[in-house]
Amino acid sequence: MTRVRIFAVSIGWLAVSSSVISAQDLSKYRDFQLGTSLAAVAQQAGIVPDARVLHQRPQLIQELMWQPPHNLGSSTSGDSVRKVLFSFYNGELFRIVVNYDQHRTEGLTDEDMIEAISAKYGTATRPQAKIVLFSSFHVYNDSEKVIARWEDPRYSFNLFRSSYQPTFGMLIFSKQLDGQAQAAIVEAIRLDEQEAPQREIEQQMKEEEQSRLEQNRARLVNKAAFQP
Repeated sequence: MTRVRIFAVSIGWLAVSSSVISAQDLSKYRDFQLGTSLAAVAQQAGIVPDARVLHQRPQLIQELMWQPPHNLGSSTSGDSVRKVLFSFYNGELFRIVVNYDQHRTEGLTDEDMIEAISAKYGTATRPQAKIVLFSSFHVYNDSEKVIARWEDPRYSFNLFRSSYQPTFGMLIFSKQLDGQAQAAIVEAIRLDEQEAPQREIEQQMKEEEQSRLEQNRARLVNKAAFQP
């Protein structure tokens, strides 16, 4: 009886271990790990870490664009990805938006894409939901319908079709960092709007002062050279 019990426990442990081993890693896309520093991501992509600053307060929000090299001499080889937008919260990668190449996904159905992605990331769900894409200028205001989703408690992969181009895209994010970044962006926009009138006044004063200086310089030159 004891041997049977030990055997059953062993089988249960192996089943759990197998499920853990087979669980897909949703913390990264290809070799890009969510939570990685901007410098490390740029080094992996082989590009200059010249990120665009979207907001500096209350937290630093940046984005970096990467376009994988394509083999222009062949229609069957090369990367299926056209471009990738990396977004950083205080220097940490929190969001990845992948845009797939139109020509290399031409003719593929939703099921074709889901099958290919599921082979790497596991079983997908089909939620009746929309995702909001990151925008450089506004709070997450550009939404797309989710075709399929792969997620765990910490990370989320979302396949969508672009509303603007006949191609697919993938939104990948860290749930914790993405939530913090969204809150920071909302506050940054609120601060910008609150301080906009004062900035306009200061800009107007600066332009008036610049105009006055230019008028003075022109007056001195023309006064010395003027011949009645």
